Amino acid sequence: MSQVELVINGRTYAVTCDDGQEEHLRKLGGFLSSRVEELVGSIGQVGEARLMLMAGLMVADELSDAYGELEEMRQNGGGSTSQSGAEDENQALEMLDSVAERIEAIAARLEEA
Repeated sequence: MSQVELVINGRTYAVTCDDGQEEHLRKLGGFLSSRVEELVGSIGQVGEARLMLMAGLMVADELSDAYGELEEMRQNGGGSTSQSGAEDENQALEMLDSVAERIEAIAARLEEA
């Protein structure tokens, strides 16, 4: 296990991750940090917990939209017999599931900090 320090809204969080996932976690932390910065720019400093909650909801909303688009693509191409199309869809679903799991894990770790 490795430990990565993420700076979000001026506060440093030590987060544990699997070996080899450090850079990926830093990118996710940067993504979350940018969302928090957007919120601070629009609504100001409304408290750390509230900012994290709102940033998490923004990311969840984006993920929900992506799932919706994927479902729409699946329905529009539902009659396709292409093996590669089905493989592409499965890969996209796996990627979205993986992202969702990572976001949930990060949120849980941040709550523990």
